[in-house]
Amino acid sequence: MKNNNILALKKNNQIHITSIIDDSAIIEDGVEIGPYSIIGKNVFIGKNTKIASHVLIDKYTTIGENCKIYTGAILGSDSQDLKAEQGENFLIIGDNNTIREYVTINRASKINDKTIIGNNNNFLSYAHVAHDSIIGDNNIFSNSVNVGGHCIFENNIIVGGLTGIHQFVKVGSYSMIGGMSRITQDVPPFFVAVGNPVKVETVNITGLKRHNFPLEKIILLKKAWHIIYKSNLTLSSAIKELEKLDSDEILYLIKFLKDSSKRGISGLFMNL
Repeated sequence: MKNNNILALKKNNQIHITSIIDDSAIIEDGVEIGPYSIIGKNVFIGKNTKIASHVLIDKYTTIGENCKIYTGAILGSDSQDLKAEQGENFLIIGDNNTIREYVTINRASKINDKTIIGNNNNFLSYAHVAHDSIIGDNNIFSNSVNVGGHCIFENNIIVGGLTGIHQFVKVGSYSMIGGMSRITQDVPPFFVAVGNPVKVETVNITGLKRHNFPLEKIILLKKAWHIIYKSNLTLSSAIKELEKLDSDEILYLIKFLKDSSKRGISGLFMNL
């Protein structure tokens, strides 16, 4: 490990004299690294990313461009899985992510596997993403959200604070999870899930409007929600009814339901 200020000056970086950077790390142009931050073995940090004080970016972690990483964040630490393999397992973080104070994101649990964070995500203070999870783009994880291992979050999702997400859960695009919820099964796209036990209450109307969904599509998704959660049908029968509706969004919803993980779909019985 060494202080990398000579390289910093050459690349128009601003790296504090108290930071510690491993010789193998690659730091791109325009990067800022604050006091007492540590950059570990085989780390890559993309252009114009800003890292505050007392941040740890551990081994085999890649950070994209234009990210903002706040005080106390720990990125790329070992998986907390007791069966985790020791070796080259990775954390890959894309561009334009905001990672607030004391967020923790673990590397994958098996050699050559990856925990993956996409682009334009916002992780608020004390959020946690466990090993082998895959996070898409444009998501917001509010304060103290805890995401278990092997979870999949698609795109444009909002998760309220103090919510726990069970391992292997999948969450569909444009959905919203209310604060202080306990999510143990998959959350379909376009809907609002909240509570403990969780209930899928309605269509995420506010979120869909923010993403410029036309009214006719929102109405169709509302009909789909009613078929799934209010018609007293089995899931397979509900899917057959959904197949009568004509919409790209409905086709995506059907695919999500058919491809659901072994954990099942949130709220199917709570809403009857």
